[in-house]
Amino acid sequence: MTGELDGKVVFITGAARGQGRAHAVRLATEGADIIAVDIAGPLPPSVPYDSATPDDLAETIRLVEATGQRIRAEQVDVRDLANLTATVDRGVAEFGRLDAIVANAGISAPQTWDEITPDSFRDIMDINVTGVWNTVIAGARHIIAGGNGGSIVLISSAAGLKMQPFMVHYTASKHAVTGMARGLAAELGKHRIRVNSLHPGAVNTPMGTGDMLAALGRTLETNPPLAHMITPFLPDWVAEPEDVADAVYWLVSGGSRLVTAAAIAVDLGSTQY
Repeated sequence: MTGELDGKVVFITGAARGQGRAHAVRLATEGADIIAVDIAGPLPPSVPYDSATPDDLAETIRLVEATGQRIRAEQVDVRDLANLTATVDRGVAEFGRLDAIVANAGISAPQTWDEITPDSFRDIMDINVTGVWNTVIAGARHIIAGGNGGSIVLISSAAGLKMQPFMVHYTASKHAVTGMARGLAAELGKHRIRVNSLHPGAVNTPMGTGDMLAALGRTLETNPPLAHMITPFLPDWVAEPEDVADAVYWLVSGGSRLVTAAAIAVDLGSTQY
């Protein structure tokens, strides 16, 4: 622990498990108090992996508190701006400030272009794009009010830099997040708020549970050559959530104080060809 984030408060969405939990624990380890939300309940029908649960969110609370830091965590859907805003307001009232936002919540659904229904397209966009926007709206005004500047990290994807086969709706949503980060960086820069997008490739999280791998395999069978589009350079193939959390920490910390409007890939090189 460096204490780099001592006294800081960070708002994180999708914090019940996987990358969101890793971000919360890593930033708490560096001294931050955490405001966390997660739907911790059923995801849209097109999502083939297991949903997070209230027990998952409780485990995140336990792990953050084990670092000695405070956490306020609530079950909130990022599509619900009113409840999201109220949650952040309560967290800031309790902890006294907000310094950073990590908009991590998102969903994925492998489907060929002609299998995507209006409902599944809408669900992906509502959570991955509008949900990210809502997250910023709910928290940015508190960072501005603090007058100390801050950092906003929008978790996009390798699919936000390079198209992801068999996920047109997901690719569109993550490209939108990439553009959103750049636009916000321009407008919030006058408040010394940095905004960057982070682009993980394959990560070892519960997104691989349920029928997710079967769904990926089935779509790949419709056009096998496209599988080579996401081959990484490094032999690891899959990152751990903590690897992505390292990058989140850097973007929140003073070590990246001059970095804004950047798209940072943590994808083992898979988007570079």
